[in-house]
Amino acid sequence: MRRRLAAAAALALLAACSPPPEPARVPAGEAPFIHVQNLDVITEWDPSRSYSNEIIAFQNLYETLTLWNPVTKKAIPRLATSWRASADGRTWTFNLRPGVTFHTGRPLDAAAVKASIERTMASRTGAFYIWDAVSSIRVEDPATVTFALKYPVPLDLVASAGYAAYIYDTKAAPDLTRWFNEGRDAGSGPYTVAKWQKGKEEELTLKAYDKYWGGWDSPHYNTVQYRVVPDADRAWRMLLRGEVSFVERLNPRLFARAKVTPGVRTSERPSFQTAMLLFNTASGPMKDVRVRRAVQKAIDYQGLIKNLKGAGSPASGIIPEGLMGHVPGRVPRQDLAATQRLLRRAGYGPAGRPLRLRLTYGEGDTDWRLLATRLEATLKPLNVRVETSAMPWTAQWEQGRKKGQDIFVMYWWPDYADGYSYFGNVFHSAEPPVFNLTYLKDADLDALLDTVPELTVTDKQAAQRAYEQATKRVLDQRAAAALPWVVNYQRAYQGSIQGYVDNPAYSDVVFVYELRPSG
Repeated sequence: MRRRLAAAAALALLAACSPPPEPARVPAGEAPFIHVQNLDVITEWDPSRSYSNEIIAFQNLYETLTLWNPVTKKAIPRLATSWRASADGRTWTFNLRPGVTFHTGRPLDAAAVKASIERTMASRTGAFYIWDAVSSIRVEDPATVTFALKYPVPLDLVASAGYAAYIYDTKAAPDLTRWFNEGRDAGSGPYTVAKWQKGKEEELTLKAYDKYWGGWDSPHYNTVQYRVVPDADRAWRMLLRGEVSFVERLNPRLFARAKVTPGVRTSERPSFQTAMLLFNTASGPMKDVRVRRAVQKAIDYQGLIKNLKGAGSPASGIIPEGLMGHVPGRVPRQDLAATQRLLRRAGYGPAGRPLRLRLTYGEGDTDWRLLATRLEATLKPLNVRVETSAMPWTAQWEQGRKKGQDIFVMYWWPDYADGYSYFGNVFHSAEPPVFNLTYLKDADLDALLDTVPELTVTDKQAAQRAYEQATKRVLDQRAAAALPWVVNYQRAYQGSIQGYVDNPAYSDVVFVYELRPSG
């Protein structure tokens, strides 16, 4: 699963005037851009349902009305060139970029925007909730679309979301769901699908879309390949040999080498990505809140940060710093005496019954392996056996949705640059579970969270108070999770690549069109 402070110049193309009617053709002969990560890329092909790792590819296949700029912390043009809101914030009108076509060849106009967003809203899955405030969408003319809202929300920010905000061709096929599931796309982005090999190392290949509105008159990569390499040492060797272009994540030892290796560039930035341990509140031994609190307090938070050697920063609360809802002064600390007391009260511990806990995490992530190993060693003397399983992401997620573990370890990042998604999809009641893998059902928490989207616009101080109350309820009263660190992104890539920018609103995404494959 589910960065960087970008220079405004790196995003300038998205705000530029419309291109000539006949953009330059795709250049021939460029080497491919090869992106390496440790987890499976595609979990869902349908852009209305997509809600996982495929964001790294989808942001190159599909486009949204706006894009979040991490410098200004505001939305900037993408498919929409301009927009305006009514005084009460309940009516938003977007003016669309002219001359844009989908990969199917059909024009991207206001009717297509309306159809794609309405289909996503109707899906009732993934991040569809970002459009909850929308009561109707009206086509004013082919280049203008208006949204009427039930309550005010920052719709320009919503429209920049990394999930559920994609504009796509709903007329691509009569049975669109089946069509997507065969590994096709219906986007307008600079790249389109060339080949998909589910379960293979070379999982996904994209090719340049010849009629992309941005044109191809400058140097660009014309092929993008996504490879799944769980072994960080192997990924590093592949980078050194020039076999891959970009390694998304290295362990601290390898990243230290990358920083001093000639011909290799590195990027190191704070992120909005949090490490989460989600506790099974519905079944098994962790249904007991005392056991959940005991595990919370057993984690060696400070030791983990030290061992991550710059790859992580202490988490305070649930929402990371830089977003509304962050709660300072809540950095957790290990307390083994409290762990022993809580286990004893629950009937476990050295003098009580043995306790077995099943923990799952994504294979190939050395940071998670470190956490699992440390927690296992900490709890073993207390008569607690932690059985850890490193799994491919898709397998782990499927098991989690069946409530097949006691502790589900994952990363989380926002749907868009706002704090609500950390609560709305992880801790709000939902059945069947998607990412609410604590299986928490708390009506009081739900009612509190349901007030936040509107308060974010109408009363920011009240919204912040609501976030603080929700944080206390999840972490203290219900002890549903533990957050050991916030990720600091540490990338390594070929020195010949220029123009890379890490945007924290789009976790692990490389906007390949913006890169320059030059020396």
